[in-house]
Amino acid sequence: MSMRTSSSNKNKLLKSLVSASTTLSFSPFLGGQSSLHLAPRHRNEALVKLTPASRIVAQASGRGAAGANPPENTPNLKVDEEKAAKQNAADASKLNIGMKFAVWWSLNVVFNIYNKKVLNVYPFPWLTSTLSLAAGSGIMLISWALKILKAPEVDFEFWRSLAPVALAHTIGHVAATISMSKVAVSFTHIIKSSEPAFSVIIQRIVFGDKFPYQVYLSLLPIIGGCALAAATELNFNMTGFTGAMISNIFFVFRNIFSKKGMSKSKKMGGMNYYACLSMMSLVFLTPFAIAVEGPRAWTAGWQAATLAHGDQVFWWVVAQSVFYHLYNQVSYMSLDKISPLTFSVGNTMKRVTVIVSSIIMFNTKVSPINAVGAAIAVFGTFLYSQCAQ
Repeated sequence: MSMRTSSSNKNKLLKSLVSASTTLSFSPFLGGQSSLHLAPRHRNEALVKLTPASRIVAQASGRGAAGANPPENTPNLKVDEEKAAKQNAADASKLNIGMKFAVWWSLNVVFNIYNKKVLNVYPFPWLTSTLSLAAGSGIMLISWALKILKAPEVDFEFWRSLAPVALAHTIGHVAATISMSKVAVSFTHIIKSSEPAFSVIIQRIVFGDKFPYQVYLSLLPIIGGCALAAATELNFNMTGFTGAMISNIFFVFRNIFSKKGMSKSKKMGGMNYYACLSMMSLVFLTPFAIAVEGPRAWTAGWQAATLAHGDQVFWWVVAQSVFYHLYNQVSYMSLDKISPLTFSVGNTMKRVTVIVSSIIMFNTKVSPINAVGAAIAVFGTFLYSQCAQ
């Protein structure tokens, strides 16, 4: 009887110890010492299913039965990861735009070289401008027909809103071509480097946009440098100078209207937008080109050009037409991602590469004062780009 009582007491004692283990946890401290402390029941109720040794290991590693507790700084880690992701996306966007700018400038250099070659032997700027737009329109129509690119979905409202953009583009394009037919390529682009000044003035007066005073101050060296370069140009021509100035004005309007138009047509990218722009500009320009120059003058001029320079004139015309479309195509892909001001800055810095390349290619004579004026204008553009950010 006493043995049964003793055995019963032992069983009760073991049950008490097991019960206690559900509310006690083993926790090691520094120095290798160990102590018992009370553990919350809601965290460790499931530990009773484990062996005592398993419970000790689980508690010592800071885990409950359900697994590891999340670290206290998890929200901070998520914030850091989001910031890093945004920074990476911004860096990738800048790199993408930078690459487009580099391609844009390179294509523009090639266009200007072939365009000047054509105008030197075949001085018909209205026809040359028309052929540039026709080539681009043809390239895009073929791309849409062959499903290389998806054709845009347009309606009457789109073409109506595109009309002022196309008109500004047409006038700016013809004016620039007329300028380059009368003066050196380098001089045309020195004058056209004043485009940021026109951009700020037009946006301030016409659209009411405001800019910091630093932006207005940065325009002074741009205007002064262009004036100095014009005054010291060895082969100055008023028609060439006026054409470059008119081109500046209307290209600023084109850039502003284009940016607004593309923001409304979010489903249409810059490539298709410029394709539609070229087609409408071609419609605007063709009747004026026929009226101003005419097929009879074109035919006589072509015979004289091919007689003096052979069939290469044809390939020069093809090259200038195709590269005109390509460089504008890339520029509109860039404009789709940036502001009109940044686009004007990129357009002006592009002129640096064109000016240097054309001087080397055509052996253009430049006086020291003329070079100083061009340098001042370019430096003013750099200041403007920093102040406009």
